[in-house]
Amino acid sequence: MTIRVLVADDQDLIRTGLAMILDAQPDIEVVGTAADGHEAVALARQLRPDVCLFDIRMPGMDGIAATRELAGPGVDDPLAIVVITTFDLDEYVHGALKAGARGFLLKDSGPALLIQAIHAAADGDALIAPSITARLLAAFSDVQRGRPPAQPVEPLTDREEQVLVTVAQGRTNAEIAGDLHVSLSTVKTHLASIMTKLGARNRVEIVMWAYETGRVNR
Repeated sequence: MTIRVLVADDQDLIRTGLAMILDAQPDIEVVGTAADGHEAVALARQLRPDVCLFDIRMPGMDGIAATRELAGPGVDDPLAIVVITTFDLDEYVHGALKAGARGFLLKDSGPALLIQAIHAAADGDALIAPSITARLLAAFSDVQRGRPPAQPVEPLTDREEQVLVTVAQGRTNAEIAGDLHVSLSTVKTHLASIMTKLGARNRVEIVMWAYETGRVNR
């Protein structure tokens, strides 16, 4: 199954390079490119790609605003979006995740991590650059130090606890399904239940809670 991707970056060289890397993959096809956020949103709505790869800093409408238009709260049929940038500023990371992004990468992450992020987003997973994830967890722990961890509205089942730990270990939905010998749809059902019980909006918040409650260690 081919993953259809839309690439948006205001720099011609970067946009072309990203498209070439992705098009070289046997199961990825770049179906469109855009030079700014407005063009990206218009093309995404027209083409309905499986994954959008958006630069954060673009003229007119930036990548976070474009992500919010296509995947933010209130969007009926959100698209899978991976945000990529030169800048690993915390406000960019938080802004992208809050807007509905399924991944956040730095441009120096390398082709392998880029391709992994595209596959993860297409599969309904989320991939954040490892260096950013570690810093987010450290910052979260610092902020929460001295506070009791938030409690779920209902206790997690034994299976949900297993899924929670594997998510915190960085496993994808497909890998979790293989590890626990369940179907992919079952994993997604458990994840949805965990998010509801924890009041989490994305996988990163699930991971943060797992670390804060001592289910996994940094």
